[in-house]
Amino acid sequence: MSAPTTRLPAVFTPARLSALLLYAVSFVVALVLATALVTVTGHSMSDTLLALYQGSLDGGASIGQSLDEATPLLLVAVGAIVCAMAGLFNIGQEGQLLIGAMAGAAVGLFVPGPAWLVLPLTLVGAAVGGALWAGIPAVLFYWRKVDVVISTLLMVFLAQQVASYAINTPSLLQETVEKGQVASPQSDLLPDAVQLPRLGEYPDLTFGYGVFIALAVTVVLAVLLKYTRWGFRLRMLGNNPVAARRAGVRAVVFGGGALLLSGAGAGLAGGVILTSTSFRFQPGISDNVGWDGLLVALVARNHPLAAIPIAVFFGMLRAGGGFLASTGVPRYLVSVVTALLVLAAVFPAAYAEVRKRRRPATAPAGATA
Repeated sequence: MSAPTTRLPAVFTPARLSALLLYAVSFVVALVLATALVTVTGHSMSDTLLALYQGSLDGGASIGQSLDEATPLLLVAVGAIVCAMAGLFNIGQEGQLLIGAMAGAAVGLFVPGPAWLVLPLTLVGAAVGGALWAGIPAVLFYWRKVDVVISTLLMVFLAQQVASYAINTPSLLQETVEKGQVASPQSDLLPDAVQLPRLGEYPDLTFGYGVFIALAVTVVLAVLLKYTRWGFRLRMLGNNPVAARRAGVRAVVFGGGALLLSGAGAGLAGGVILTSTSFRFQPGISDNVGWDGLLVALVARNHPLAAIPIAVFFGMLRAGGGFLASTGVPRYLVSVVTALLVLAAVFPAAYAEVRKRRRPATAPAGATA
């Protein structure tokens, strides 16, 4: 009788173990490179990590700041994931967030009404503004076959010019000042009734209600993508456009709709920043949130629920980076460390994809596909 063979549980298959090992090696290499970089620039890695901890997790106020930073990142990431499911790569979230915040500021400042109505309208206006800005590349793609990556990227620069014009024009969003005073390039302050309330009080744990909005949007979209016919058709379109078209999936409707939802997520993120932390529309209100949110989506590998902890991690880096800059350590070090960690998180998946694509080319001639 042959000895019984022992099998590893499904969780500990050789492929998964090798993937976990590759992730561990990637992060170790990233931390070593980050330590070397910080040391070369004349700073201490231990002091840098301590400052990052103090700015992101040391006390209720720091944790609340991390959550406030993570909220718009999650909204941008979820929108990017929906777009990626349809096989489209939207990289214009920075501009869509900016236009969304501008539209939200216009609604919050000029639409009369009670607070219970104007505040939701401000957020909805921000989402609609971002969706309309993303709709332009959608029209260009399905009408004239203009590449989505190029068009969404170029729309970022156009959004910056539109925002600059709006806050420097008295009849639009320029700050109202008395005669003889110089107006700043920003909008008026939002009324208190149009600002999102906060939970808790400083110096204890305090964060804006935008956290609950972002979590609700994420959970709803995760359920829709996985369990509804719309989500199935969207994934079909992203995986195999030809089969999707033969099955009756209209690319214009589902792909264009996904791009609109992606822009709406970025615009809503701008509205949350406007009503919870900024309270004024300014050219720098985006502060690279669009780019960082796109990185969150890439690291999450298009899993909406996985984007939640990753957005919190990136929010901690942003909150800790702001505190780190106040201690005299250059802010660019945080950006470089963040980039190294992102590369460490993305490299194993990219390496596995490259190996998978090279395998058919190196397979024996008699092997079957």
